[in-house]
Amino acid sequence: MIRIILNKQIGFKPKDKIKNNGKSTMIEIKLEKGFFVLLSKNETDDIQHFEKDIDSQFIQFHFCIKGSSRFIFNDSSYAFDVLDSRHMLLYNTLKKLPVNLELRSKSWVISVIISIEKFHSLFSQEAAYIPFLSDENKAKKYYDDGQTTPQMAIVLNQILNFNVNSSIKNLYVKGKVYELLSLFFNTNEGVENEKCPFLIDEDYVQKIKKAKDTVINRMAEPPSLQELADEVGLSLKKLKEGFKQIYGDSVFSFLFNYKMEFARKLLETNTVNVNEVGLQVGYSTSSHFIAAFKKKFGITPKKYVQSLNQNK
Repeated sequence: MIRIILNKQIGFKPKDKIKNNGKSTMIEIKLEKGFFVLLSKNETDDIQHFEKDIDSQFIQFHFCIKGSSRFIFNDSSYAFDVLDSRHMLLYNTLKKLPVNLELRSKSWVISVIISIEKFHSLFSQEAAYIPFLSDENKAKKYYDDGQTTPQMAIVLNQILNFNVNSSIKNLYVKGKVYELLSLFFNTNEGVENEKCPFLIDEDYVQKIKKAKDTVINRMAEPPSLQELADEVGLSLKKLKEGFKQIYGDSVFSFLFNYKMEFARKLLETNTVNVNEVGLQVGYSTSSHFIAAFKKKFGITPKKYVQSLNQNK
């Protein structure tokens, strides 16, 4: 059960903005420039309204933890309902979307507000130097809603119910929000998790995705980097840079980690022996596979299987 958050329980610093109407509260936690969280709750028997000015350079993620809520836009000309255990993502680069929240009785909402530049930096280390909003993308707006997964719900509850020293509160909340966004883009079918919506060249992103799919599908005998670049229609430099930018790792480092995870899951089925698993992930000799598995997990495949059997 989620416990009620009271201002005194959280240890807010002066820079945390609090709007308090008795049993209804909106708390703003500023994590860094262009990145903050709103914790909104209504424990009254009436509908409560909260407002927060947001300009067009921000992306909004809204998660309803309990009860139901409605977000009203454009002078009440349209509204979106966000119900219990659901979430909404929206942005519009051409129009301000101030938060105008209608929070129903006994309802709680967590909102993550992040600037487009900050959001893009999660995908690219060179965000400050890339004109990532092309003329075409500047005219785009986006809306998506979906079901909050159990994993996301756990993190949301941790954000609501944290009990840490006030000196590390912002660090704790920031870490949990990063975890929440990671889960969001790893599971959300409405937003393709392998591309940033603001990269200029979507065709480039799709070629990088194709490269990833190619090495996974042919992991036992993957092509060389040059062969892979030729197959997807990119220069070797573009392939390396794009893959690192989107997946956070080099092609073969990514493939190594994928192969080891694939091997681990095969071993857990207890239907394939170590030699066969090694062959499936591209190791012609069992000794090379054993060394690779131990490098990744700190334990040999045989001992890993034994540990699984002991825990049954």
